[in-house]
Amino acid sequence: GLAAVTGGEILIRDAAIEHLDSTLLGFERMGIRCEKRGDDLFVPAEQDRVIRTDLGGHIPKIDDGPWPAFPADLTSIALVVATQCRGTILIHEKMFESRMFFADKVIGMGARIVLCDPHRAVVVGPSRLHAAVVESPDIRAGMALLIAALGADGESHIYNIQQIERGYEQIDERLRALGAVIERADSRSDE
Repeated sequence: GLAAVTGGEILIRDAAIEHLDSTLLGFERMGIRCEKRGDDLFVPAEQDRVIRTDLGGHIPKIDDGPWPAFPADLTSIALVVATQCRGTILIHEKMFESRMFFADKVIGMGARIVLCDPHRAVVVGPSRLHAAVVESPDIRAGMALLIAALGADGESHIYNIQQIERGYEQIDERLRALGAVIERADSRSDE
């Protein structure tokens, strides 16, 4: 998701690709191609980013489910990725209540999203995202907002980052190692 939103490339070593078929199919549906290289997964910078319609021209859907289906932990990130793809797609979070409520924060960054109900959001892309001041409501939405901020124009501020840190240890350092311009701030005094 990060490479797709920022336009960068990434090589994920020892990615356990034998378990990623549903995940890769979900991203392929949005025009995000990944290359299997032995045990590694490479996401190239050059991507189509065109959402493929279903048979008959219907709006496609990415929905989660228990393994081996598309993982619920990635639906928030898929929503942000879809904002950078041309076309319309329905993101359906079936497993957890109210996970899509962070969409209003991405809308505030310039995304075109219709929140249908607590489980479903329709994304129309691409959208040029811009900087915003947001608060992380939970681990998954927080990471999705961080990815959106890295792909947005300008400088964003994300508060309540302890939510993100619960699931992604030293995420700022790891993203800096990939080339991200990211800085940890101590308080809200810099708003």
